[in-house]
Amino acid sequence: MNENPRPEKRPERAPDTLDRWTAAASAELGIEPSGDFIKTVLNLARVTAHRVDRPAAPLTAFLLGIAVGQGRPLPESARQLQDLAQAWPREADE
Repeated sequence: MNENPRPEKRPERAPDTLDRWTAAASAELGIEPSGDFIKTVLNLARVTAHRVDRPAAPLTAFLLGIAVGQGRPLPESARQLQDLAQAWPREADE
């Protein structure tokens, strides 16, 4: 008997779940994000999680949001943070 059964796979999310969530959250906050912000933010979070640390991903996305809220352009700010994450030194134990 297998004492360590395989964990159940998470059900696949519907393709539009992220879009519906984004629309609902934006409406809740009374904002209208423009452009290709979803792809930009998710790509930045992915790079940050892999190059810096997983918990740095949501924090970096939040910092990007603050910067954009203060008038900085999204694409340039995301690129700056992504460049910083790409250049981040690896930990010795990795």
